[in-house]
Amino acid sequence: MNQIKMAQEIIKILMTDDHPMIIEGYQNTLLATKKESQKLIIDIATNCDESLELINKSISLGEHYTVCFFDISMPPSSDGEFKSGEDLALYVRKKTRRTKIVMLTMFDESYRIHSIINNIDPEGFLIKSDITSRELASAFQAVLHNPPFYSGTVNQIIKRTRFSNLEVDEVNHHILYLISKSMKNKDIAKELNLSLSSIEKKKKLLKEIFKVEEGDEKTLIEKAKGYGFLNN
Repeated sequence: MNQIKMAQEIIKILMTDDHPMIIEGYQNTLLATKKESQKLIIDIATNCDESLELINKSISLGEHYTVCFFDISMPPSSDGEFKSGEDLALYVRKKTRRTKIVMLTMFDESYRIHSIINNIDPEGFLIKSDITSRELASAFQAVLHNPPFYSGTVNQIIKRTRFSNLEVDEVNHHILYLISKSMKNKDIAKELNLSLSSIEKKKKLLKEIFKVEEGDEKTLIEKAKGYGFLNN
């Protein structure tokens, strides 16, 4: 009895990371753990310019990438327009919704993780220290067929803030983050392109949300850390 040969699933992948050895490890893992029915076509970029060139070429040819992996910390593009893997991911999101995005980072800062989820809504989000070969293989298949897939650290950070039942929007979360970095109101206003009075009102609201007495920023930061909005 002749076996019916299954049609191959062609999966186009772009991996963008400025550490070639890391990319090689990811590439080898995906090729070694892919399903028999899957054929992987992998392009590699080690900076923003190379990544942009490949992204634009794939779009112009109508051959969109199935999955793009972006390391968040990348050297800026030569024109300075793209400063990180986050900027590249946002560019792909604006150009097409057909491509699934996986963000990779060494950092586990709560504010940054929430910001990326809110702005990009990636199909995958992996902290590099969480990643084993098995984890990467599982993440890849989940991103293809049952997204999203977040690694353990990302899930822990999201759960902590959700269980708090406190409503803190993205701008206020950013303000909390900047306060934790000891930035003054005038510098926060400049960073966020808001008026000084607007920053003062938002800080007052944050103190109400976290039930902190007026003027006590140290307690505000401690409570925000306790609820998982900032790292300890």
